[in-house]
Formats: sequence, structure tokens, C-alpha cells
Amino acid sequence: MAVSSIRIGLFLGATIPEAAPRFIAESLQSAEITQSDEGPSTFQLSFHADRAPGMSTDYALLSSPLLKPTTRVALTVALNGTAQVLMDGFITRQELTHEAASGAATLSVTGEDVSVMMDLEEVSTEFPDMSDPMIAAVVLAKYMVLGVLPEIPDPIGLVPIVIDRTPQQNSTDRAYLKQLARPHGYVFYVKPGPVMMMNTAYWGPPMRIGMPQKALTVDMGPATNVDSISFQYNALAPNLLHGMVQDTETDIDLPVLTLTGMRMPPFASDPAIVVNQPFVRNIQFTDPRLGALGAYEYAQAATDMSTDKVVVAQGEVDTLRYGSILSAPGLVGVRGVGLSYDGIYYLQSVTHRLSRNGYKQQFVLNREGTGTLTPEVIP
Repeated sequence: MAVSSIRIGLFLGATIPEAAPRFIAESLQSAEITQSDEGPSTFQLSFHADRAPGMSTDYALLSSPLLKPTTRVALTVALNGTAQVLMDGFITRQELTHEAASGAATLSVTGEDVSVMMDLEEVSTEFPDMSDPMIAAVVLAKYMVLGVLPEIPDPIGLVPIVIDRTPQQNSTDRAYLKQLARPHGYVFYVKPGPVMMMNTAYWGPPMRIGMPQKALTVDMGPATNVDSISFQYNALAPNLLHGMVQDTETDIDLPVLTLTGMRMPPFASDPAIVVNQPFVRNIQFTDPRLGALGAYEYAQAATDMSTDKVVVAQGEVDTLRYGSILSAPGLVGVRGVGLSYDGIYYLQSVTHRLSRNGYKQQFVLNREGTGTLTPEVIP
């Protein structure tokens, strides 16, 4: 399916996806792919369904095993000849819709990225003398056969003493990886590419280092490339924590206190958790299960996560006008909306909507406050 200089590639297969047969590719009407750091990436493909030729009473697309649940799907998009993998996953659901008035039928298949294979079986396993990053690496190693390569920025971490605590999994691998990530203020997601059949499983803090993607430009004449964008500022989002914790070695009560967010590098010159003092929530830390170091890390992680979405921007671009394919999670610059909201943002999610009429990208950005720390962003 081609739209001007944009072309989508559809690959299907039981184990290794191959180019979709012509009758399937020509029936494809639209595709929607959502990439996010908060959950599995998802996709939905919609096809025009025709009855199979001859004496068959079924639809041709339904007769094909390539659009049934469990099929592996890869989707690529080429913009001006440069292809990018948007999805590598498995079909999980199928839906047939028939319109009596027109006699038309639509077959829709939906699915998730390859991490769905990590969410099929609950297991009970102990991980003695292992830190959370070590556990994440061990769990992810099982999925290298699917082309999943782990990326864990801090592979060491704090190792709990066996007599104090032994980490235990009583859930699916995907649920456990997210459970391990949260107390550190981390995220877990699987990102496809850079080539087909390869995926990166990221377990770590939100990635705030790297080259920002092409700037989202507003109100700058012919340079404008954003169809719409809105910003929301939540002054009550940040939380500071305070309390006491008992040191497991000395039994001495020690104070737990957070003073500000520690996401690095910062994106806002006026972080809400600092400039809004004393108009900031202070929450008591009351978890008696953690030692001193664990309590400090948990409290700081809670504060960091509370600052992530002080400013949330949502909008849409027409891909041909924007001239690039957004990749989430990642970084992106915004310009033309004024000093309060210009600058670098964390690109949390992107929904790619492709059809025969065009290609739109809906995005969600966030950061810890207003004001830019960057004199200019990459146009």
C-alpha cells in the first residue's frame, strides 16, 4: 500500500514473517500501531474482506492461516526510500464486521509486540543473591530466540542478603519485569528494529540521553509541521516523601527524605517540584520492609516518577509534511510555542495511523516543568 512517497511493508508467518501474499496486501485498508513505554506496543490491521472464489462459503482472508491468531507480524514503513520497523509482534485477536447496507465486510486483526510471549505463563521462581537488574537480564535471556536483545543500563544494582530477602517471581515474565522496574522508577518495554526480527528489550530509567528527533514546529510559517498540539500543566503532580526507616544492621531509626526530582539530564528550567514550593505535596514514607538503602532508592524513585508528567503535550502531525517517522520512546524538540513550552521533551508514545488517504502520527510528550534549557532545537 503506497501513499505518495510512503510505503508500508507487511510480513506474515508462523515463525519467520515473509512478504504478505498479494491478495492480502491489496486488501489492506489501514494500519494503526501504538508504541509506548507504559505497556506493550499494539497494532490493528483492517482488511477489505471478499468471499473466496468458487464454491467456498468463507471469506478468502479467513481461509488463509496468515491472518489467524498466533501469526507473527512485522510492519515496516518506508519514507522516501528509508524503511523503519514499526512493529514486530503476534496476532492475538480477530474481528469480522459486516455492513448489510453496502454488503461490505471488514476483517480486523489486532495484536501486541513480541513481549506478549512473555505474558503467557505464570511461574514461581526464586532469585537468591541477585539484584533486580541481574534478574531482569536472566528473565530476558529466555527470549533471545525471538530476536529480543536486552538493554539494561545499570546491570549490577543492589544485591539483597539472602537472610533478609530472596526475590521471588509469582507471575508472568512481563508482569514481573514491570514489577521489578517500578520501585526504581524504571520502565520496561520492547522496541522493534533496527532490522526485522530484531527487538530491544529496555529495562531501566526513561531514556533521556541521545539525539532528539526532528523538531515539532508550530506557528513558523512554511516551517510549521504540526497539525495540532496542546499542553497541560499539573502543578500538583510532583510528590516529595519523608519518613523514618530502621537500619537492618544497627536497628537505628534513620530519616528518609527527598528534596527534588533526579531525572537526568533535566529538560525544564522551571521544574514544578522546585518553583512551586511550598505548593508541593509531601507524602509520608511508611514501608517498614525496606532497609535504609532500599528505602532511599524507593522514595527517590517515587518522587522521580511523580515529576515525569508535570507537563504533558498531545498532538498530531501529517507525516508527509513533518518529513520523518517518530520513534517512541525517545526524545523530540518543540519550537514555536514560546519559552514556557519550547525545548526538549520525552516522547512517551506515538500512534501511527496509516491508510490509503494518508499517514498521521499522534504523539504524547512529557517533562518535569516549564521553560527550556536549550537555546535551539534541531529543525
